[in-house]
Amino acid sequence: MIGDSQVRFDQVHALALEIEDRAGHVGLGFGHTLFDPYPSLAVLEATFSRHVWPGLDGQDPQVLIHRIERPRGGHQRDAFHGFGEALQIALWDLAAQQAGLPLSTYLGGTRPTVAAYASGLDFHMTDSEFMTFFAEAASAGFRAFKIKVGHRDPHRDLHRLELLRQVVGSDVQVMIDANEAWTVEEAAQRLTLFRDSGFPILWAEDPILRDDFDGLRALRAMVPWVQVNSGEYLDISGRRRLLQAGGTDILNVHGRITEVMRIGWLAADMGVGVSLGNTFLETGVHAACALPEVRWMEYSFQNYDHLVDEPILIRDGHAHVGRRPGIGFALSSAAREAWSAPEVLETEELAIGPVCAVLQRHRQAPTPMSDSHTAARI
Repeated sequence: MIGDSQVRFDQVHALALEIEDRAGHVGLGFGHTLFDPYPSLAVLEATFSRHVWPGLDGQDPQVLIHRIERPRGGHQRDAFHGFGEALQIALWDLAAQQAGLPLSTYLGGTRPTVAAYASGLDFHMTDSEFMTFFAEAASAGFRAFKIKVGHRDPHRDLHRLELLRQVVGSDVQVMIDANEAWTVEEAAQRLTLFRDSGFPILWAEDPILRDDFDGLRALRAMVPWVQVNSGEYLDISGRRRLLQAGGTDILNVHGRITEVMRIGWLAADMGVGVSLGNTFLETGVHAACALPEVRWMEYSFQNYDHLVDEPILIRDGHAHVGRRPGIGFALSSAAREAWSAPEVLETEELAIGPVCAVLQRHRQAPTPMSDSHTAARI
């Protein structure tokens, strides 16, 4: 069971989208949903054929990834079934493969790696599970850790910070994520309490409502010893308004590569730091290594590695892009066979994936999956 101060879940439903060019290059992208299953594969294929494919058929991916459009009226909507993010990743993957370059290099990046912080998605863990998780993350080489806060009782948040310090020490970076649990006044009170109790915090993520730009700006002035990290829940227009309002020290971006690069460059121009939140199978490492203001990328030990032939390497607290063209991996045979679910499955039919690659390398032998992982359908 994983989650935060607002939600909890124990399963994920994912779709893989492959687009092939005439030369045989295959671009791969992913979409996923955490709360409700996708419809059957037949329905997904019919929807894609009717609403998405007509805009792709015969088009060059090199053109599509750079096209700037301003949808109007009924066209201003997200793609069906999460195809929007999957399509962006697949097209960028395909374009970079055609150029024969890793996606990070194709995006203009020069760094092969970016620092990653261990994120527990831990709000609903027991204290024992919490300590075990972060102790193992520290033993695996991580030196930065983010925990979930926002409990109604501030002393519970303090308790978790103390447990974290017990297992990872004090010579580390600590971030917190409240998932919009507080008002401006509550956030200032909590952050002051944490500081006065001896817990230095690098950033507070989503402390208040996402679109309270005036409140975020005011909070920054009230707690100058803590950086505010915001933007996770906003689209590109919302992130632009957040930057213009001076509402954040660090802009949180995610998986839509075109949008991430555009808003990332605006943040760089304004001197605002950028962090890469969770992306499915860590595809966000490419944008993280290409944008100049990115210092951190989130890693949550999710067990999706078996779905691809060569997952992104996470080692010693860093994510590495690798040398293969594109995003650097393809669907595994297991994903196509054992993990394929063309029909909607009941909860009890969902399979439990193996431990993620980072923990497999770290442990002497594979062990059953912990509560920080999820059942899956793809």
